[in-house]
Amino acid sequence: MKDKIKIGVSSCLLGEEVRWNGGHKKDRYVQGVLDNYFDYVPTCPEADVGMGTPRETVALYGTLEKSKMISKKSQTDWTEKMDVYMKSRISELGKNDLCGYIFKSKSPSCGIGRVPVYSEFGSNKVRHGPGMFASSFMKTLPLIPVEDEGRLHDPVIRENFIVRVFCFHRLQNFLKERFTMGALVSFHTRHKFLILSHNKKQYDEMGKLVATGKALNKEELKTRYGVLFMEALAYKSTPKKNTDVLLHMMGFFKKILSREEKEDILNTIEDYRKGFLPLIVPITLIRHQVKKYNIEYLLDQIYLNPHPKELMLRNHV
Repeated sequence: MKDKIKIGVSSCLLGEEVRWNGGHKKDRYVQGVLDNYFDYVPTCPEADVGMGTPRETVALYGTLEKSKMISKKSQTDWTEKMDVYMKSRISELGKNDLCGYIFKSKSPSCGIGRVPVYSEFGSNKVRHGPGMFASSFMKTLPLIPVEDEGRLHDPVIRENFIVRVFCFHRLQNFLKERFTMGALVSFHTRHKFLILSHNKKQYDEMGKLVATGKALNKEELKTRYGVLFMEALAYKSTPKKNTDVLLHMMGFFKKILSREEKEDILNTIEDYRKGFLPLIVPITLIRHQVKKYNIEYLLDQIYLNPHPKELMLRNHV
């Protein structure tokens, strides 16, 4: 990509030697694949607050709502320094046009879930939640898509995250332009089938908002639409949802394709629904017909090209 999308990332995932043992956790997918499309803004909270590298390990203690970060051996309490740092760093990141964030899994600072939080020092009683920095980031900037590198190994979660990153990037670019109702209708229309493949109820809510948008203050309308847009995409796409969208698209070919051509595509969609074929197969067939017959409404649909084909996110069964 000529213009890469800016996203945050835990420094250790890029190969930076900032881990407690002086090592790193370089992730080949993050650094070897996604870096072709993303411009990374790295952060390591532990290193930034002065814990040093290598360093004593830390853990979280207290409750999920209010936890402390304490060194496991010396019992040094880093909570206050972390609080000051997080407020400053997250404010800085919020001004950096980030469109996503990949956190280090299970880290006391950067894990987005499954991080142990002990009731008190020396106790075996434990609950699990997000790391201190990740928790603060998600509360402060709730619309920015986040994931951890471990969950990105799941193909469904991986595609959902990357779709949200590209959509958030388009949304931010759209909101920076001269905002008109016509532009909003166009943006909403282009994303119709993509949103439907994630959450139809949310799409209906967005449609009502767009239809009554003239009665709202522009800034309020932009904010409410952005929230609904990102909330809709947070729902995972499924074979059933995708099948419904593909069949909806087939309605545009009702009077164009021969019966044999329609049956061929419909059989392919059914094979996808049953798990015999990846989504890219019926998508490719429909995309071919869209271009062949120059069906303008579908040519503009983001659903047919939501992310670079080189990522092969729709190639799994």
